[in-house]
Formats: sequence, C-alpha cells, structure tokens
Amino acid sequence: MSDLISVILPVFLVIGAGYLAVKFRTFPESGVDGLMKFTQSFAIPCLLFKAIAELELGIYFTAPLLASYYLPCIAMFVLGIIGARMFFGRPWEDSVAIGFACMFANSVLLGLPIMERAYGADALDPNYALIALNAPICYGLGITVMETVKHRGQPLFATLKAVSNAMVHNALIWGLALGFIVNLSEISIPQVAGDALDLMIRAALPAAIFGMGGVLAQYKFEGDLGPVIMICGLTLLLRPAMSYGLVSGFGLDVPATRSSVLTAAMAPGINAYVFANMYGVAKRVAASAVLAATALSILSITGWLLLLP
Repeated sequence: MSDLISVILPVFLVIGAGYLAVKFRTFPESGVDGLMKFTQSFAIPCLLFKAIAELELGIYFTAPLLASYYLPCIAMFVLGIIGARMFFGRPWEDSVAIGFACMFANSVLLGLPIMERAYGADALDPNYALIALNAPICYGLGITVMETVKHRGQPLFATLKAVSNAMVHNALIWGLALGFIVNLSEISIPQVAGDALDLMIRAALPAAIFGMGGVLAQYKFEGDLGPVIMICGLTLLLRPAMSYGLVSGFGLDVPATRSSVLTAAMAPGINAYVFANMYGVAKRVAASAVLAATALSILSITGWLLLLP
C-alpha cells in the first residue's frame, strides 16, 4: 500500500499545490489560464505528436484494445444521458452534457502521470494509442448528439459543420494528426527538433496537473447532488469495471490491460466542463462532478492498482 501511495500521492500533491496557490491568491487565475493555454495548445500537443510519430502502430492500434476502452466510454455516455433525463428530469441539452462528463476520462492530465509513476515511461505506448482517438471519438460523438438535439428538424449540414469546426480548432487533434503523418510517411525527426520537442514535453505534465489544480480552485461544489453522484459512480466504478471485463474477455496482455482499465478509471477531465460551457448547459453539474470525481479518484485508482497485475 505504501508503494501505491508513493505512486499516486505526488500527482495529487501537485494538483493540490495548484489548487491552494489559487485559493490563497499566491498564483493568479489569469496565470492559470495562461498555463493551461500553454500546456493544452503547445506542450501536450508536442507530447502527443512525438509519441504517435514514434509509436509502433501495428502493435498498439488493435481492435480489442480500442474496444475495451471505448465501448465502456460510449456506454457511459448513453447511460448518463438516460439517467439525467429519466431520473433527474434534465432537459435534453443538459442530459447530453452530463452524458459527455460520464464519457470523457482525464486520460492525459491524470492518466499519463499515474501510469508513468506506476509502471514507467515504457508502459505508456498503449495509452497513447487510446489517447490518439479520445478527442475525435468523444468530441465527435458528443458534438454530433448535442447538435442533433439543438437543431432538431434542421438540415444535417449545420450539425456536420459544427463537428468539423470543433475538430479543426483543437490543438490536440493537430498534434495527433501530424504525428500520424510523420509515422506513416516514415519521416525521421531531426535531432535538434527532437531535442526541442523533449524540452517542451518535460514541461507538459507537471505544468498541466498544477494548472488543473488551479482550474479546480475556481469551481464551487454546489447543488445538483444527484447528477454529480451518478457521474462519479459511472466514471469511477462502472466504466473501469466494464473495461476490466472486456480486457479479460479479449485476453489482452498485461500492458494493454493496465492502460485500458486505469485510463477508464480516471475522473472526468476539464473537457467535461469545457463541453458544457461551450453550449451553456449543465455547467454547474460538470464543474462539481470534475471536482468531486477528481478527489474520489484517489480511492478508485488505488483500488485498481491493487487489483491489476
């Protein structure tokens, strides 16, 4: 148990440092905005670009691995929408945003540092395969359903335009896309460029998780307790349990099992709030769920680390 605490606790201590720094105003909210802009628009895209450019695509992009993670995510999206609509009487637009919070795991800011500390940097390749499709699949599905709900009875072109605009303006998508181009064309990254990328990459995760704490400090946990509990239960309990069942059924190897289940066990990411804020619906639910689930994920992640090989 002490070994697990030494794996998990440093990540959450950095998140807590960012949280307290903003709460006690020793680090300005404007600084958090700049830090998150740097990490999400520059440093993390560099990390994803280099990871995908050097990834053995034939080894890690396998249907069983992708299915073991994305089938539970999509199932949580559907259950979240149904639960929000049927049990809590939320409007359809709110229900889609709540479903998105149930689907989108914090695979980068939490998933990567936890995996790296638990199993080493060499264990991250399956994670990168999952992350490569995370934004396209989750944002693509979420935006498509939301735009369909918002534009009921309107032309399909409006929905397709909204989806494509969201993808084109996402820096993570560009980092992943360029990484695939370099990988598939077998272009070698010059050493000087590679060294520059490494400098950016070393800053990505520490800065991102500190900034995440600063972002969480700007939220308040208030109201909407029922939907928040549902989101926490679906994301921290049911989603990784479903992933574990699938990896067992598919007979995946140990590295793939670890990556799929642990990534599925992560709390909803900041993107859950970004999505809700983008449409102006269920913002309080999304913010509260990110805050509560991130804190509770300490327990769920510890449990899965104990269970996994």
